[in-house]
Amino acid sequence: MQSSSFSRQKEEKLGKRWKEYHGMSNWDGLLDPLDANLRSEILRYGHFVEATYKSFEFDPSSPNYTKCKFPKRTFLERSGLPNTGYRVTKYLCATSGIQLPSWLDKAPSWLATPSNYVGYVAVCDNKEVIKRLGRRDIVVAYRGTTTCLEWLENFRATLTNLPIPCTTKRPFDNYNNNIMDSIGAMVESGFLSLYTSSLPTKLSLQEVVIEEISRILHTFRVDSVPLSLTVTGHSLGAALATLTAYDVKPYFPNLPVTVISFGGPRVGDRRFRRQLERQGTKVLRIVNSEDVITKVPGFVFDDDVAGGSGVHVAGFPSWIQKRVEEAQWVYAEVGRELRLCSRDSPYLGNTNVATCHELNTYMHLVDGFVCSTCPFRASAKRFLWR
Repeated sequence: MQSSSFSRQKEEKLGKRWKEYHGMSNWDGLLDPLDANLRSEILRYGHFVEATYKSFEFDPSSPNYTKCKFPKRTFLERSGLPNTGYRVTKYLCATSGIQLPSWLDKAPSWLATPSNYVGYVAVCDNKEVIKRLGRRDIVVAYRGTTTCLEWLENFRATLTNLPIPCTTKRPFDNYNNNIMDSIGAMVESGFLSLYTSSLPTKLSLQEVVIEEISRILHTFRVDSVPLSLTVTGHSLGAALATLTAYDVKPYFPNLPVTVISFGGPRVGDRRFRRQLERQGTKVLRIVNSEDVITKVPGFVFDDDVAGGSGVHVAGFPSWIQKRVEEAQWVYAEVGRELRLCSRDSPYLGNTNVATCHELNTYMHLVDGFVCSTCPFRASAKRFLWR
């Protein structure tokens, strides 16, 4: 009885303070120590990301290789997430912009499939869950790198300018009053390619996700319940989540947009970060300090040096700094960071590079983290053997 009462109190607190948990105040006072409700929310979105992996067809011999294995109607249940109160409304595909040589036209699908299932859009449509959350939440969830072409895109790590001319109906520069704000912002070439590339018979990820969010907002336009958008992803999916949030916010300026990312690489430069901040987009990055993926690509400057004039790459002579800058390899971290460490877990032992980056490891560390002076709950064993 007491446990049930405590659970109801937590749910009421979540519903009343959902904007805080969604990042309205940049999670001030919630990260160290880690607020129990925020921990639960991070893990909940981690499960949505986990579903992208469970639903992906990894078998190259299958005719559905790189597609989603489950129909939308039963997607969440078959992905191990029953009773979420959410309904999947759209599957999302990312298309590589890499032009392969003609002799690879007959290459096996595992090598040369240009467009692959990368995630989904879901919307909360259960009254009880909406009441618990304090709003109707839209989720966009992305998986990490899986296919060969995605790996090749990851290695295109130099920065490229935004806005850019592109073939989509809604390019990044279609922001009306926000055009001048975003001029000069730069992002990683490969991530942008996966987000904006299209095929003659397939729209880009950029087009599909914006059209689907627009459709959902139109469906609930007369609903008195507040709406929010949470974009979440792991690894490459974390980068796509950040690009999606950056792209979506100017279209729907009154929609609270938040990114919760796991093990994400760097995405853009300082101007990109500043534009995210101007938009009001909130980003919470979950980082394992032992995960090398979170330390790439490129270099990070120290923060605004001398009032924002110039870039300084710590530990390098000035002439190297200049070359790095000219080569378009200077990135910036975005948003707030929840920094964890796999060495703090008594259950992980000597983990290798791959284990440090796994989504299950991130879920385990989030579940166990208490605060910087007490980094791990000894009782936290979740997600290690799933």
